[in-house]
Amino acid sequence: MKLYVKNMVCGRCKMVIKSEFEKLGLQTISVELGEVELQNTITEDQKKELLKHLRPLGFDLIDDKKSKTIEKIKTLIIDLVHYKNNDLRTNLSEYLSENLNQDYNSLSNLFSEVENTTIEKYFISQKIEKVKELIIYNELSLSEIADILNYSNVAHLSNQFKKVTGFTPTYFKQLKDRKRIQIENL
Repeated sequence: MKLYVKNMVCGRCKMVIKSEFEKLGLQTISVELGEVELQNTITEDQKKELLKHLRPLGFDLIDDKKSKTIEKIKTLIIDLVHYKNNDLRTNLSEYLSENLNQDYNSLSNLFSEVENTTIEKYFISQKIEKVKELIIYNELSLSEIADILNYSNVAHLSNQFKKVTGFTPTYFKQLKDRKRIQIENL
Protein backbone atom coordinates (compact mmCIF):
# COMPACT_ATOMS: atom_id res chain seq x y z
CA MET A 1 0.00 0.00 0.00
CA LYS A 2 1.27 3.49 -0.85
CA LEU A 3 0.56 6.56 1.20
CA TYR A 4 1.33 10.06 0.00
CA VAL A 5 2.74 12.49 2.55
CA LYS A 6 2.65 16.26 2.19
CA ASN A 7 5.68 18.42 3.11
CA MET A 8 8.40 15.77 2.87
CA VAL A 9 11.24 17.82 1.43
CA CYS A 10 14.54 16.36 2.64
CA GLY A 11 16.41 13.35 3.97
CA ARG A 12 15.62 14.29 7.57
CA CYS A 13 11.92 14.31 6.69
CA LYS A 14 12.26 10.76 5.41
CA MET A 15 13.95 9.70 8.66
CA VAL A 16 11.24 11.34 10.80
CA ILE A 17 8.45 9.78 8.76
CA LYS A 18 10.03 6.32 8.90
CA SER A 19 10.46 6.67 12.65
CA GLU A 20 6.82 7.71 13.19
CA PHE A 21 5.55 4.78 11.13
CA GLU A 22 7.76 2.38 13.10
CA LYS A 23 6.53 3.80 16.43
CA LEU A 24 3.03 2.84 15.36
CA GLY A 25 4.12 -0.64 14.26
CA LEU A 26 3.60 0.08 10.56
CA GLN A 27 6.16 -1.79 8.46
CA THR A 28 7.56 0.30 5.59
CA ILE A 29 9.01 -1.12 2.40
CA SER A 30 10.34 2.23 1.24
CA VAL A 31 10.21 5.88 2.25
CA GLU A 32 10.81 8.41 -0.51
CA LEU A 33 10.12 12.13 -0.75
CA GLY A 34 6.36 12.44 -0.71
CA GLU A 35 5.48 8.75 -0.50
CA VAL A 36 5.67 5.77 1.80
CA GLU A 37 5.16 2.21 0.68
CA LEU A 38 3.83 -0.10 3.38
CA GLN A 39 3.96 -3.89 3.59
CA ASN A 40 0.29 -4.07 4.56
CA THR A 41 -2.82 -1.98 4.14
CA ILE A 42 -3.83 0.12 7.12
CA THR A 43 -7.22 0.65 8.70
CA GLU A 44 -8.97 4.00 9.01
CA ASP A 45 -8.23 3.94 12.75
CA GLN A 46 -4.52 3.43 12.06
CA LYS A 47 -4.65 6.28 9.53
CA LYS A 48 -6.26 8.58 12.12
CA GLU A 49 -3.62 7.64 14.70
CA LEU A 50 -0.88 8.24 12.13
CA LEU A 51 -2.28 11.70 11.38
CA LYS A 52 -2.20 12.53 15.11
CA HIS A 53 1.55 11.87 15.01
CA LEU A 54 2.33 13.48 11.64
CA ARG A 55 0.40 16.75 11.78
CA PRO A 56 2.23 18.22 14.81
CA LEU A 57 5.46 17.58 12.88
CA GLY A 58 4.18 19.52 9.84
CA PHE A 59 3.24 16.53 7.69
CA ASP A 60 -0.12 15.40 6.37
CA LEU A 61 -1.51 12.53 4.34
CA ILE A 62 -2.87 13.26 0.88
CA ASP A 63 -5.89 11.36 -0.39
CA ASP A 64 -7.28 13.10 -3.45
CA LYS A 65 -5.76 12.76 -6.91
CA LYS A 66 -5.25 16.50 -7.53
CA SER A 67 -3.36 16.99 -4.26
CA LYS A 68 -1.20 13.93 -4.96
CA THR A 69 -0.27 15.31 -8.37
CA ILE A 70 0.55 18.76 -6.94
CA GLU A 71 2.67 17.21 -4.21
CA LYS A 72 4.50 15.04 -6.76
CA ILE A 73 5.24 18.13 -8.88
CA LYS A 74 6.62 19.97 -5.84
CA THR A 75 8.64 16.95 -4.73
CA LEU A 76 10.16 16.51 -8.19
CA ILE A 77 11.11 20.20 -8.36
CA ILE A 78 12.59 20.22 -4.85
CA ASP A 79 14.53 17.06 -5.59
CA LEU A 80 15.76 18.47 -8.91
CA VAL A 81 16.90 21.82 -7.50
CA HIS A 82 18.30 20.75 -4.16
CA TYR A 83 19.69 17.27 -4.85
CA LYS A 84 20.24 16.75 -8.60
CA ASN A 85 22.29 19.71 -9.80
CA ASN A 86 23.39 18.09 -13.04
CA ASP A 87 19.82 17.33 -14.08
CA LEU A 88 18.94 21.05 -13.97
CA ARG A 89 20.11 21.23 -17.56
CA THR A 90 17.01 19.32 -18.65
CA ASN A 91 13.83 21.02 -19.78
CA LEU A 92 11.51 21.36 -16.77
CA SER A 93 8.32 20.65 -18.72
CA GLU A 94 9.81 17.47 -20.22
CA TYR A 95 11.23 16.43 -16.85
CA LEU A 96 7.83 16.72 -15.14
CA SER A 97 5.90 15.16 -18.02
CA GLU A 98 8.23 12.17 -18.20
CA ASN A 99 8.29 11.59 -14.43
CA LEU A 100 4.53 11.96 -13.98
CA ASN A 101 3.45 10.43 -17.32
CA GLN A 102 1.13 13.37 -17.96
CA ASP A 103 0.89 16.20 -20.43
CA TYR A 104 2.72 19.29 -19.16
CA ASN A 105 -0.14 21.65 -20.06
CA SER A 106 -2.58 19.75 -17.85
CA LEU A 107 0.01 19.65 -15.03
CA SER A 108 0.62 23.37 -15.41
CA ASN A 109 -3.09 24.22 -15.43
CA LEU A 110 -3.76 22.06 -12.37
CA PHE A 111 -0.80 23.53 -10.46
CA SER A 112 -1.82 27.11 -11.25
CA GLU A 113 -5.44 26.43 -10.33
CA VAL A 114 -4.62 24.87 -6.94
CA GLU A 115 -1.48 26.79 -5.90
CA ASN A 116 -2.29 30.23 -7.38
CA THR A 117 1.17 30.38 -8.92
CA THR A 118 2.80 28.81 -11.94
CA ILE A 119 5.11 25.82 -11.94
CA GLU A 120 7.81 28.08 -13.36
CA LYS A 121 7.51 30.58 -10.51
CA TYR A 122 7.61 27.75 -7.98
CA PHE A 123 10.72 26.37 -9.71
CA ILE A 124 12.37 29.81 -9.64
CA SER A 125 11.56 30.26 -5.95
CA GLN A 126 13.22 26.91 -5.22
CA LYS A 127 16.28 27.92 -7.23
CA ILE A 128 16.54 31.26 -5.39
CA GLU A 129 16.36 29.47 -2.02
CA LYS A 130 19.19 27.21 -3.20
CA VAL A 131 21.16 30.31 -4.25
CA LYS A 132 20.62 31.80 -0.77
CA GLU A 133 21.82 28.58 0.83
CA LEU A 134 24.96 28.51 -1.32
CA ILE A 135 25.65 32.22 -0.67
CA ILE A 136 25.33 31.67 3.08
CA TYR A 137 27.75 28.73 2.96
CA ASN A 138 30.22 31.14 1.34
CA GLU A 139 32.13 28.35 -0.39
CA LEU A 140 31.34 29.17 -4.02
CA SER A 141 31.56 32.26 -6.17
CA LEU A 142 28.42 33.65 -7.84
CA SER A 143 29.79 32.40 -11.12
CA GLU A 144 30.06 28.85 -9.74
CA ILE A 145 26.57 29.09 -8.23
CA ALA A 146 25.19 30.31 -11.56
CA ASP A 147 26.80 27.35 -13.31
CA ILE A 148 25.56 24.79 -10.77
CA LEU A 149 21.98 26.04 -11.00
CA ASN A 150 22.09 26.32 -14.80
CA TYR A 151 21.84 30.09 -15.13
CA SER A 152 23.21 31.35 -18.42
CA ASN A 153 25.47 33.79 -16.55
CA VAL A 154 25.88 35.71 -13.28
CA ALA A 155 23.81 38.62 -14.60
CA HIS A 156 20.85 36.31 -15.22
CA LEU A 157 21.17 34.88 -11.69
CA SER A 158 21.52 38.36 -10.19
CA ASN A 159 18.51 39.74 -12.07
CA GLN A 160 16.29 36.84 -11.05
CA PHE A 161 17.56 36.97 -7.45
CA LYS A 162 16.79 40.68 -7.20
CA LYS A 163 13.38 40.25 -8.80
CA VAL A 164 12.41 37.59 -6.23
CA THR A 165 14.12 38.90 -3.07
CA GLY A 166 14.47 42.63 -3.71
CA PHE A 167 18.22 42.36 -3.04
CA THR A 168 21.25 41.77 -5.17
CA PRO A 169 23.14 38.58 -4.29
CA THR A 170 26.08 40.73 -3.12
CA TYR A 171 23.89 42.76 -0.78
CA PHE A 172 22.24 39.58 0.51
CA LYS A 173 25.68 38.17 1.28
CA GLN A 174 26.43 41.24 3.40
CA LEU A 175 23.21 41.06 5.41
CA LYS A 176 23.73 40.05 9.00
CA ASP A 177 20.23 38.63 9.40
CA ARG A 178 20.01 36.33 6.39
CA LYS A 179 16.46 35.05 6.37
CA ARG A 180 15.80 31.90 4.43
CA ILE A 181 12.39 30.42 3.84
CA GLN A 182 11.75 26.80 4.71
CA ILE A 183 11.20 24.80 1.54
CA GLU A 184 7.74 23.61 2.54
CA ASN A 185 6.63 27.24 3.05
CA LEU A 186 7.45 28.34 -0.50
